[in-house]
Amino acid sequence: MSLRSRLTRRARVTLIGVAAGGVAAAIAVVPSLADSDSSELATVAAQKETDYGPEPEADSKLVTQVSELSTMATSTLSGDTMINRARTWLTADNGGPVPYSMERTWKDGYRQDCSGYVSMALGLGQPGLNTVGLADSRVTTRLSSVSQLKKGDLLIDYSTTDGDFRHVVIFEKWADTSHSAYWAYEQRGTYGTTHRQLRYGIGSDNYDPFRPVKLGDGGGGGQLPSPGVSWPILQSGSKGADVRSAQQLLTARGYTVEADGIFGPKTRSAVIQFQESRSLAADGVIGPNTWSKLIETVQYGSSGQAVKAAQTQLNVYGYGLAVDGAFGSNTKSAAVAFQENHHLQVDGVLGPETWRTLLGTR
Repeated sequence: MSLRSRLTRRARVTLIGVAAGGVAAAIAVVPSLADSDSSELATVAAQKETDYGPEPEADSKLVTQVSELSTMATSTLSGDTMINRARTWLTADNGGPVPYSMERTWKDGYRQDCSGYVSMALGLGQPGLNTVGLADSRVTTRLSSVSQLKKGDLLIDYSTTDGDFRHVVIFEKWADTSHSAYWAYEQRGTYGTTHRQLRYGIGSDNYDPFRPVKLGDGGGGGQLPSPGVSWPILQSGSKGADVRSAQQLLTARGYTVEADGIFGPKTRSAVIQFQESRSLAADGVIGPNTWSKLIETVQYGSSGQAVKAAQTQLNVYGYGLAVDGAFGSNTKSAAVAFQENHHLQVDGVLGPETWRTLLGTR
């Protein structure tokens, strides 16, 4: 979680009291921060105590217990995989970052604070460890110096001496040859998921470098699934590419629905009719059970509305396909690239797992 603006932060945070109209304001100058679009030092207004609370402790229902990880199978989780997972939260909220919260979980089941975010990137149990848990020897190994940092490593401030206001970020790469700053992913207050240059751990502060032990998700070892690959929930009022794809799939099933990306009364009526035809709960809401019946496997040579739905989804990831309903070489190339990027079986065929990842990764 981003708690760099806490009034309880270390000596490197300089507090400047500014009196205006009899009201005192505090400005926290944090030399260790630099936004991704600027190399200037970040200056942020100190937040009120009610904006942030102490990090959830290990006995909280919002925190996964470290002891619960003992059954998780070890797996080869690469730095690239971790970064790919971390990147998904930058655009997961309808193209924007996942909002910060210590009290809520995102639709992938992970807590929306810094340690929940890192737990997601590591594929650890939901809703995620807290920062102290991430520094546990069963989860990470402490490095002797920041010079050893590699892609996917962590910088953790896990000290409990400052009121439990702790933080963790994911190291991506050094920003310069002098190793005076690095690019990192973090989940911080006000901004949510952020990719920017940081200096945590460089110099005198309470951040230490750690390397994940590469724990899996309890699935029996092997390849880890992509993060947040639960089917999206669509209902009256929903909008966007997922709705458009659902409308195209409904049309492929014989229902007359305009693919306008707006979940209105006609779309809901078509969903209810489809659910009734498949002996599903006819509530007009497209959830996991409805998605699994609604999708169609498409591949090279396929054509029609289901292919348009696939092309619509692939374009969300920037593949720039013509939504023409023809599964040709360009669509297959995009499907193969998507599968490679999300560590799926690479065959260019959009089956259930690829569909679920297409719809659920954001």
